Amino acid sequence: MYKILIVEDDMVIAKTVKTHLESWGYEVEYIIDFQNVMSHFVSYDPQLVLLDISLPFVNGFTLCNEIRKLSKVPIIFISSASDNMNIVMAISMGGDDFIAKPFDLTILTSKVQALLRRTYDFTGQTNLLEHRGAIVNTSDATLTYNGQKIDLTKNDQKILHVLLENKGKTVSRDVLMTRLWETDSFIDDNTLTVNINRLRKKLEAIGLHDFIKTKKGLGYLVD
Repeated sequence: MYKILIVEDDMVIAKTVKTHLESWGYEVEYIIDFQNVMSHFVSYDPQLVLLDISLPFVNGFTLCNEIRKLSKVPIIFISSASDNMNIVMAISMGGDDFIAKPFDLTILTSKVQALLRRTYDFTGQTNLLEHRGAIVNTSDATLTYNGQKIDLTKNDQKILHVLLENKGKTVSRDVLMTRLWETDSFIDDNTLTVNINRLRKKLEAIGLHDFIKTKKGLGYLVD
């Protein structure tokens, strides 16, 4: 089931669109707290965003730009400000489509279906993991923190994925090694240490100090 996030401050429109899209089998949420849109975006991890331009506290163009720093999730702008300048701005900021208000719900649904099909038929769904302000995007193997982005190796990504799935819990070295190499062949225990230390240096370079903690004789954790 695809998840859709509605960022629209007209609650009548937001609730109407939510009800309609749910009738088509989508999981839908709309924003209530417009001061914390990005936090909700990360925690909900939608597969599509419906985004108005005129919003409280921050406009849709700025939000689109912030989302694009983290994710390639498809974005459809929905706005009554449908002059050519706003449409061009919406697309240039990273939007995938634009629907002018007032709109027909069947047109909205067809555009949503087409965009989801184009985006996910071959590429799969996005996946965001967040902790202490660090956001791991497993769809493009990157980590973003305080506006800085680093690329993750396959092993970096697996290590972070396992640890973030088990936040607050110690993950044993054996579990990490099994998840990383998924083989019955013997892997030198030092190989895991090298991978962990290399990842820690990457994280420290962008200000994430002591992100991965060592529990001596037990394993590693993030908390």
